[in-house]
Amino acid sequence: MGKYVVGLGEALWDKLPSGKKLGGAPANFAYHARQFGLDGIAVSALGDDALGRELADQLKAHDLPFLMETVDYPTGTVEVTVDAAGVPQYEIKTGVAWDYIPFTEKMAAIAADCQAVCFGSLAQRSEVSRDTIRRFLDAVPADCLKVFDINLRQQFYTKEILEESFRCCDILKINDEEMVTVAHKFAIPCFGTEAQCGWLMREFGIRMIILTLGANGSGIYYDGGISYLKSPDVKVVDTVGAGDSFTGAFIGSLLNGKSVPQAHETAVAVSTYICTCEGAMNPVPNNLK
Repeated sequence: MGKYVVGLGEALWDKLPSGKKLGGAPANFAYHARQFGLDGIAVSALGDDALGRELADQLKAHDLPFLMETVDYPTGTVEVTVDAAGVPQYEIKTGVAWDYIPFTEKMAAIAADCQAVCFGSLAQRSEVSRDTIRRFLDAVPADCLKVFDINLRQQFYTKEILEESFRCCDILKINDEEMVTVAHKFAIPCFGTEAQCGWLMREFGIRMIILTLGANGSGIYYDGGISYLKSPDVKVVDTVGAGDSFTGAFIGSLLNGKSVPQAHETAVAVSTYICTCEGAMNPVPNNLK
């Protein structure tokens, strides 16, 4: 099995009401996988600007290795507002560096030595980055875990992009609201999330689906059955990056040899803790790992 656990896609600043925070699901995923002793690395692109240099400095400060080429577009930003329930709303800027991630020899070398890669739909909104993600996925070893964290944002996805991503992933991460959208887009001929997960697994050859239900818990559907856990009741500061921490902790635990139910317990504990923090990249106490 390869060495790297890669978060591939957008790299950006979340401009929160309290100030800007390092953001982007792929980097968040890689950061949390790294907390489980794995070689997490974030792969994206940055602009030749102050925000890009500051983002690189922040990744170094978080001890997160990265491969991010400098391109002729501004570093990505997202305006984030948080509603009364602590749920973030996003306004994602277009025509930014991570829309133009180049496929390089260095990236090919990482792909060839990769044991897991997490990618989403957002970075596939542009043809350049979509092509790079496809080339990366084609270049990984046969036993590499390919995780599609669907992460639907605004209008930045199409049925075709989702279908291609479903067909090439081993694990799909999706939340209950996204499942409603997917069920409508694909005219899934059954009702209820359990039946819909089963349909997606059969239709696209997906090995496992991670379904998060917010305050109502989470379910993992796989060949061993279903693992369901409730969400612990905690005081939520914000939910920014909580889903990414769930995915990073789950994949990190799986790769460390835990069973699906054990990895699920760890993922719930980690993501619950992240909900009590501001922002996405926060060190997790050792007792939660």
